[in-house]
Amino acid sequence: MSRIILFNKPFDVLCQFTDQDGRQTLADFIPVKHIYAAGRLDRDSEGLVVLTDDGKLQHRISDPRHKTSKTYWVQVEGDIDDLALAQLHDGVELKDGISMPAKAERIDEPAQLWPRDPPIRTRKSIPTSWIELTLKEGRNRQLRRMTAATGFPTLRLIRYRVGSWTLNDLQPGDWLEI
Repeated sequence: MSRIILFNKPFDVLCQFTDQDGRQTLADFIPVKHIYAAGRLDRDSEGLVVLTDDGKLQHRISDPRHKTSKTYWVQVEGDIDDLALAQLHDGVELKDGISMPAKAERIDEPAQLWPRDPPIRTRKSIPTSWIELTLKEGRNRQLRRMTAATGFPTLRLIRYRVGSWTLNDLQPGDWLEI
C-alpha cells in the first residue's frame, strides 16, 4: 500500500528534506521516512505538496508528459485585465518556448487564505488582484514568468490542487496522510 501525504508548504521552506545551509526543509515539518515530493514548489511559493513512497505515482504526478493538472491561486501586481487572462489562456511566449494554454480566471481573494509571514510587498498606488490558474505542465518558475510576461508580476503564489487532491483546510506547516 502506497503512502500519500498532503502537506501545506509554508513560504520560505525548501521542497526537499536536507539543506547544507541550514534553511527550513520538509524534514522540519514531516517526520516520515522514505517519502519524496512528487513535484516541487519554489522556496517563495506556498501550498500543496504531495509526497509519496510510490516511485511510479511520484513520476506520474511530476512528469509533464502525464499532464497532471495543478491549480494555483496567484496574487498579481495590478488589476489584471481580460487581455492578460486571454494571453494566459492561449499560452505565453517565454524564453524556453510558448507555455501550454492555461485555464485562467479572475477570482476574489480565497476565503480560507492564511496570512503570509512575512507579508508580500505592496504599493499604495498599485492595486493587486487574484487569479486562479490551472496548468498541465510545470517548468521552472513558469507561473511567475507567465504573469510577468503579461505585465502582471506575481506577488504571492499558492498551489491549491494537484490532480484530485486539494489543500482543503490544511494550514501552513500541517500535513495529512491519506
